[in-house]
Amino acid sequence: MAGKTARITGGFEPAYLRVYESGELARRVERAHQLLQSCTACPRRCGVDRLADKFAVCKTGRYALVSSYFPHHGEEDCLRGWKGSGTIFFSGCNLRCVFCQNFDISWQVRGRPTTPQRLAAMMLELQAEGCHNINFVTPEHVVPQLVEALPPAIEGGLRLPLVYNTSAYDSMESLELMDGVVDIYMPDFKYWDSERARKYSRAPDYPEVARRTIKEMYRQVGDLVIDEHGVAKQGVLIRHLVMPEDIAGTWEVMDWIARELSPTTYVNVMAQYYPAGKVSRTEYAEINRPVTSAEYERALDGAWRAGLKRLDSRRPSYLGSF
Repeated sequence: MAGKTARITGGFEPAYLRVYESGELARRVERAHQLLQSCTACPRRCGVDRLADKFAVCKTGRYALVSSYFPHHGEEDCLRGWKGSGTIFFSGCNLRCVFCQNFDISWQVRGRPTTPQRLAAMMLELQAEGCHNINFVTPEHVVPQLVEALPPAIEGGLRLPLVYNTSAYDSMESLELMDGVVDIYMPDFKYWDSERARKYSRAPDYPEVARRTIKEMYRQVGDLVIDEHGVAKQGVLIRHLVMPEDIAGTWEVMDWIARELSPTTYVNVMAQYYPAGKVSRTEYAEINRPVTSAEYERALDGAWRAGLKRLDSRRPSYLGSF
């Protein structure tokens, strides 16, 4: 990582405690139920009654589906620390990325219905294991269920930062529920071009939505703040996956981040792309290979030229062979 890192020292209090103690969180639980009744939890705005256990694109009804939860030691250094990030992987997804590396979770929806009480217990178990944070993975379609689970978790003693690990295909209504609740937003910025978003994720509005939601996330929590031990406590961390043939539009994405947010925005430029999901089909031949070392270097060059100063740019070992 390059550039000066914002740091905090001393005690830390997660944002959601103030929202809980004021009574606002209880009011948000009520609004979350309304959001589910005619669902607008994500930009698909399917309008189904998920309180009646109906669903549409995300294939998730009344309760969140959890695939797994555990201390994750493969996240960014500032999230995993030395005891891991307490990840909770939600099944189902509101995108349909043909290259999804968690295809069995997102497309095939392998997971168990989880009540708010059980979800709260998972958070507390991860806290008891010493995790540095609670990391909600693919939460876009289950924001109401997360809000519902927070009061029992807080009452049970939850005091860790909350990480909202998202594709950025979120609704503004959901982000309103999360305002003052989430400590760390970790959005992807997948594509700059709407036609590519349509082809590879069935969401032509993705670039527009991502620009809107990431700006809102940044408004809520600002630049990433790291404590004296190197562990993130608050702020935005953006991930961008470099893709073959510059499918993602990396230079445009980096320029937008520097101009519209800040040159000190923490950005992880990732080279981990590999063919997965449905990519072996002939209509996706252009992305049926890993990213080359040259493609990744061009992506980093774009980030530096944009003026970004806080880049996480670890290269996988296999890149040198291409």
